[in-house]
Amino acid sequence: MITLLSHIFIKNSSQLEDSGVRRAYGMLCSIVGIALNVMLFAGKYLAGVISGSIAITADAFNNLSDAGSSMITLVGFKFSGMKADKDHPFGHGRIEYLSGFGVSMIIILMGIELLKSSVLKIFSPEPVETGLLPVMILVASICVKLYMSFYNRSIGKKIDSEAMKATAMDSLSDSVATTAVLFSMGINHVTGVNIDGWCGCIVAGFVLFAGYSAAKDTLDPLLGKPPTEEFVGEIKDIVMAHPEIIGIHDLIVHDYGPGRCMISLHGEVPGNGDIFELHDVIDVVERELKEKLGCEAVIHMDPIEADNGKVMEIREELAGMIKEKFPGVSIHDFRMVQGPSHTNLIFDAVVPYGFGMNNEEVKNGIESLVKQRWNNYFAVIQVEQSYV
Repeated sequence: MITLLSHIFIKNSSQLEDSGVRRAYGMLCSIVGIALNVMLFAGKYLAGVISGSIAITADAFNNLSDAGSSMITLVGFKFSGMKADKDHPFGHGRIEYLSGFGVSMIIILMGIELLKSSVLKIFSPEPVETGLLPVMILVASICVKLYMSFYNRSIGKKIDSEAMKATAMDSLSDSVATTAVLFSMGINHVTGVNIDGWCGCIVAGFVLFAGYSAAKDTLDPLLGKPPTEEFVGEIKDIVMAHPEIIGIHDLIVHDYGPGRCMISLHGEVPGNGDIFELHDVIDVVERELKEKLGCEAVIHMDPIEADNGKVMEIREELAGMIKEKFPGVSIHDFRMVQGPSHTNLIFDAVVPYGFGMNNEEVKNGIESLVKQRWNNYFAVIQVEQSYV
């Protein structure tokens, strides 16, 4: 259905890299979600009234909250596509993350209310009437929610939308929750044992987990999560394809919403190269990153001594020693400054997060390595963390 509607209502629907097409997909899925959830609410509420089941009634209001969530997502996609302005020069893309977070908060609140009602039902159980109509409504609801989970996840992956992925997770948890309600009705019909309240608690658990997962997925980019290894690899491949650039470091990816990111990095270039030619290469790389990855890029040139055999030899040996002693730690911006009595080895050391030693311990350890290897060499180290 979504595929058919996208062909009807979305112009150039196959051009997913277009921000307008991406926004249209998000809005279309949200509108379909609103319509389906309202119908599910009406059907389940009727089934809850007929059967007297708190689990079914609670599940109905869960679908109503899903309709509200889809409305928030719709508004998020609408406003996230607004162009940059003087107050928001990086655009409004992060509104989509905020809308996704709003959805997750509604899911969590509904889960809490459902849990409270279900616990009360455990201590004060009421008879549950099973019938063909409530069962048919629940089975139809499971099928609809599985379909909604499928299309939301599929479109979410296509347009790289955390809000859509959060909605897909919510739909999947709803189908599992409704299955639990249907199971409780079956147990009650066959054995006469009323587990309506307990199944309500199970439903609440699924709802709360879905809310937590959705909140984490939408908060991470707002707080500043690192880019994926695949994306970092793409950046490195593009930059290092130019032989004038010897190495890169201090890569930072700034996320301003889906399809809106900026890249900054340091590119190591030969210190004896022509600065105008190297600057032209940097300009070319920045344009390639824009064209191929859709990212604004700022590259800082770091000149290094590429023709000094002694410097390169010391650098490679030291890097190998550090790699063996401190796995995961790397160095860059390496320089040698010779004086009358000693030589300073000046460089930056990058320590990954979660490393077993703090920065000061790493610094002291590398200084000891240098002293043990070279009597008249001293290490001048700036220790920093990696952003990727």
